[in-house]
Amino acid sequence: MNPSTAQARVVVDELIRGGVRDVVLCPGSRNAPLAFALQDADRAGRLRLHVRIDERTAGYLAIGLAVAERAPVCVAMTSGTAVANLGPAVVEANYARVPLIVLSANRPYELLGTGANQTFEQLGYFGTQVRANISLGLSEDAPEMMDSLNAQWRSATCRVLVAATGARSANAGPVQFDIPLREPLVPDADETGPYAPEGRPGGKPWTYTPPVTFDQPLEIDL
Repeated sequence: MNPSTAQARVVVDELIRGGVRDVVLCPGSRNAPLAFALQDADRAGRLRLHVRIDERTAGYLAIGLAVAERAPVCVAMTSGTAVANLGPAVVEANYARVPLIVLSANRPYELLGTGANQTFEQLGYFGTQVRANISLGLSEDAPEMMDSLNAQWRSATCRVLVAATGARSANAGPVQFDIPLREPLVPDADETGPYAPEGRPGGKPWTYTPPVTFDQPLEIDL
């Protein structure tokens, strides 16, 4: 499988392992690998996929789902101004302490400042309104490194979930998870081998962070 497909499948699998059951998808070109992986998970009954065209509508739907389900919910969009359209929902999620995960697909970072279409410094765009800004990093076309890359991707996804749910801080809220993706953006026609690099046995998350309790220090920034 090509690098972007592998990356997207690993992220979606690890999000599900970490408790995500609903994802709102705004279809686009750059987030196509995520769209394919999310659709596969929806068909397998592993999550519920909600498709919306307008990012502003999608953001508020994701907030409502997170509040109703008391669980982290993702909203996935393509690069550029699509990310900026999530601004109002991110602010709402911040002050309401809602675990909203913004899956912002991005173009390769070397295209920044070149005039490339739908490309701007979107990582960190939401500033202090999010609990964390985390980049997955560009995938490498290096099959011999897949075990290492798989561990990196799954660990990063777990960090996103910990920040969004407030597992270490007792301060849940929105997180931006920026995912730069190279072409090709669709699965290979002649794909062989496993569907995706495997995670922990038994459907467990890659890393486990127990919820905070009152007998241990909290990471709260007041």
